[in-house]
Amino acid sequence: MRTEPEARARPGPKPPRVEHPATLTVGFVLVPDFPLMAYTAAVEPLRAANTLSGCELYRWWHAAPGGGVVQASNGLGILTDVAVGSSDIAADRVFVCAGGNPAEFDDPALFAWLRGLARRGVTLGGISGGPYLLARAGLLSGRRCTLHWEHVPAFEERYPDIEVVRSLFEIQGERITCSGGIAALDLMLDLIGRDHGAGLAAGVSDWFLHNQIREGLSPQRMDLRQRFGVRDPRLLRVLAAMEANLEAPLAREVLAGLARVSVRQLERLFREGLGQGLHRHYLDLRLDRAHQLGRESALSRAEIAAATGFASTDELSRAERRRRRQGAEI
Repeated sequence: MRTEPEARARPGPKPPRVEHPATLTVGFVLVPDFPLMAYTAAVEPLRAANTLSGCELYRWWHAAPGGGVVQASNGLGILTDVAVGSSDIAADRVFVCAGGNPAEFDDPALFAWLRGLARRGVTLGGISGGPYLLARAGLLSGRRCTLHWEHVPAFEERYPDIEVVRSLFEIQGERITCSGGIAALDLMLDLIGRDHGAGLAAGVSDWFLHNQIREGLSPQRMDLRQRFGVRDPRLLRVLAAMEANLEAPLAREVLAGLARVSVRQLERLFREGLGQGLHRHYLDLRLDRAHQLGRESALSRAEIAAATGFASTDELSRAERRRRRQGAEI
């Protein structure tokens, strides 16, 4: 017969063991003049995921060429805590965040470090103009990518063998590219969902009053109807054709044929819908593209003129001068 003390000494059942998910380490390489909104939209969901889950699902660090404090395009500074070139740093994913003119940025040490991280199996990503720098480092060859629409024309001229899609973000194995802005929030929600389930991703989205998680393939820009406040389907067909044909501009007769109206009727549609004539609108599109290429690519003036439908650099320069004069007169 057991005594009372023996009965009390018998061990009870063990409490269930709580398994905590492994912490993922995310690096942010911030290039001077990086877009603050895109960076914030990428890092804040990680903080929110930690807060809502009650455990450290993510930790992150910052690096920048030259180290120290790196300034965003609006002047705000971020203090870096990792040196470019560090060989013993923990990293599961590393995102390069860049804006301004990524075509002019050249840092062999940074590119070599990124290649070294890739060899270690680190997933590399680019945000806004960051994919441009991944391409400069030779890390997007044979892959599909996206980047901010402002950088696309120069990127396509420089890297014709890399497939560019105008989506919010692209995830291809160990490469991730994002168009920037608040698309970085949608990207991180997608990654959080993959890492820890759709419930947590939805919770983070709700935390930021983001009531619809957009898919990666969603378009970057408003459609033509929203951008120009135009509803006429005839005018929308012509506007789309214009934007798709800047290198070899379509004749007015061809555009009128797309709208199934006469040239005179098409001119009237443009003036009523856009407040300017067909020729002026088409010319403005080409000059805007020439300005982009001049700012963000290493193309010569002759190459820029050819890429925007001008017969020569002189013709391009005359068109630019006329637009400046017209703008000054307004």
